[in-house]
Amino acid sequence: MRIIEDDLSSPEVAQLLSEHLDGMARHTPPESVHALDINGLRAADITFWTVWDGECLLGCGALKELDNRHGEVKSMRTARRYLRRGVAEAMLQHLIDVSRARHYARLSLETGSGPAFAAADSLYRKFGFYDCGPFGSYRDDPFSRFMTLELDAAD
Repeated sequence: MRIIEDDLSSPEVAQLLSEHLDGMARHTPPESVHALDINGLRAADITFWTVWDGECLLGCGALKELDNRHGEVKSMRTARRYLRRGVAEAMLQHLIDVSRARHYARLSLETGSGPAFAAADSLYRKFGFYDCGPFGSYRDDPFSRFMTLELDAAD
């Protein structure tokens, strides 16, 4: 697996992000979907990476800088045919490593709260994330779960 910083210009990335947004729309009401489209991921405060095996796109993830000590995980997605092969773990570890290199004290995320998000919840907990309240511009929402990781305390 090779993780690269990506400019979101390839058709493979567009397809994976479309799959991501479709999945969010299937399991979450529109007003509770916080996933970003390609244009949203091109914001100056977001860095986007993809995971590849040769020419095959396996997954993606992004890191949004909330402030100089707090980052947010965005757009974590594994392509369907590569699920349960360690892609998400590799990307999440990469995002944590980059967050530490940027000297963030905290890394947070918003994910869905229903059964469709159980695997994501399990992954984040495995890495030491725990439930927290809304952060940044988020508000309480029964369809959202907010989680954070204190990087000084993380293994």
